[in-house]
Amino acid sequence: MSVIILIVSAFLGGSIISYFAFMFLLKSKAKKIVGDAEQESEVIKKEKMLQAKEKFLQLKSEHEKLVNEKNSKAQQTETRLKQKEQEVRKEIEDFQRTKKDVEKMKEHVDAQVSTIERRTEELDRMQKQQIVQLEAISGLSAQEAKDQLIESLKAEAKTAAMSYVNEIMDEAKMTANKEAKKIVVQTIQRTATEHVVENSVSVFHIDNDEIKGRIIGREGRNIRALEAATGIEIIVDDTPEAIILSGFDPIRREIARLALHQLVTDGRIHPARIEEIVEKTKKQVEDEIIETGKRVTIDLGLHGLHPELIRMVGKMKYRSSYGQNLLQHSKETANLCAIMASELGLNTKLAKRAGLLHDIGKVAEEDTELPHAILGMKLAEKCKEKPEICNAIGAHHDEIEMETLIAPIVQVCDAISGARPGARREVVESYIKRLKDLETLALNHQGVLKTYAIQAGRELRVIVGSDKVTDKDAETLSFDIAKKIQEEMTYPGQIKITVIRETRAVNYAK
Repeated sequence: MSVIILIVSAFLGGSIISYFAFMFLLKSKAKKIVGDAEQESEVIKKEKMLQAKEKFLQLKSEHEKLVNEKNSKAQQTETRLKQKEQEVRKEIEDFQRTKKDVEKMKEHVDAQVSTIERRTEELDRMQKQQIVQLEAISGLSAQEAKDQLIESLKAEAKTAAMSYVNEIMDEAKMTANKEAKKIVVQTIQRTATEHVVENSVSVFHIDNDEIKGRIIGREGRNIRALEAATGIEIIVDDTPEAIILSGFDPIRREIARLALHQLVTDGRIHPARIEEIVEKTKKQVEDEIIETGKRVTIDLGLHGLHPELIRMVGKMKYRSSYGQNLLQHSKETANLCAIMASELGLNTKLAKRAGLLHDIGKVAEEDTELPHAILGMKLAEKCKEKPEICNAIGAHHDEIEMETLIAPIVQVCDAISGARPGARREVVESYIKRLKDLETLALNHQGVLKTYAIQAGRELRVIVGSDKVTDKDAETLSFDIAKKIQEEMTYPGQIKITVIRETRAVNYAK
């Protein structure tokens, strides 16, 4: 404010003193401002210097830390390299020692080989001398002695062969009853009659019993037309809400069941309509059979199957063997054959193909007295299947000679699929009960100590006391047990009875 006043007074014509006073004040103010600026710049300079020093120290510290880390890693790497070098040197030393040992052993072996060769020559020379002496003593040449020995061995072999034949004949007599039962059961399965209820009867369920009258028709004309068109006996009795379809052919029963279902659903039931529906149903079932066969071959990864064989595979869906669905049994056998062939290093595709087709003889349409294995083989040959597959189909029940390794595989896998617990009309409880009855039956014989049913009931091992049963009695005991099992028990396949008699001598050193 004073500066402003002085300036005003100067402009207003103030004295020179006032002017100098104004200049003095102005200079002092300028000096003060300059001094304050210099002090402030000094302070800022010092702060910047301090910040620069701190940054420098920080960078220096980080650099030293990085250098130390690199030095540490380099030192560790050098240490590891030294350890590796020591290990390599040690391995080289071990190799040198081993090499020396091997050379020593080789020298020793060479010496032994030389000794053995020398001794072999001595033995040959001694053997020739002994042969000359034996010829002089016996009055026979070496060739004559060989001939006499061969004749003696022939006689012994002939005796052993006769004994083996007698054993086979005895075994055949023991298993004749079992084989006869097996043939009878297979015959019943292939020519099922109305007495085999579970395999020859289907039940068609209806909503109410009023439909029964419409199915019978006026004076029975509808039911007669349905039976004539399908070839199935239709039983309409007092069974509530059910009609029974009876016939040995499961495909015909399925056609009758589907036709009845369509007729009942449609509501129009008369002879002309029945014939029309049955024809359509036959075509529908035939298409379903072919589609089923194609789907099974695709699922199993089999290609190039003849259309007729594909159709037969589809027909297996409507066929059962001992209560076991034939298609499921054939698929299971095919998978088992593939697994077993893979384990043995054989062609899995051929094995799987033979396993699937092994029972096609059971669904053949022509009526023949040939066993189903031979019939299946002829069908496979007709459809240009490979010889090893045809042989496996025909030999899986030993009707012909097995010529390839696939044949026994199919036979074994067929037995595995059919004989496992629960596969053929046998639940776990009855399976366990059968094994217990098998053990109990053998345990009741005199001299038997323990019995064990093994291999899912395929073999029975009987342990007898050596002081109560002789070797001859053991043979008689196995025959008696086998005969009693055949007479009193029902079982799939065959059961091997093994009687074990052991003699033990025990003493104590005191």
